Amino acid sequence: MVVTCSGGTYFDRDYYVDVHLPLALAHWQKHGLESAAAFFPRSVDAEDVSVGVYQFRDEAALRAALASADAKAVMDDVPRFTDANVSRMIGAPL
Repeated sequence: MVVTCSGGTYFDRDYYVDVHLPLALAHWQKHGLESAAAFFPRSVDAEDVSVGVYQFRDEAALRAALASADAKAVMDDVPRFTDANVSRMIGAPL
């Protein structure tokens, strides 16, 4: 799963990397989350963007994690690091 954040008035990179990603791992590893990483590219119009890459064992594990009660804790954490537009993309490796 790839999660992007863009726009908004704030984004705390340190919180995202040091707190949110470990929180996601703590809640979703039992559902098949294998790793989580963050990237911070800059778009051509100089807009800061964050990209979170959440690697699950398979799509069934991803869907189980998102449907679990644990998802609420992960989602409720988002306002602590950003008010940006958040979007998720789900796909399988080629």
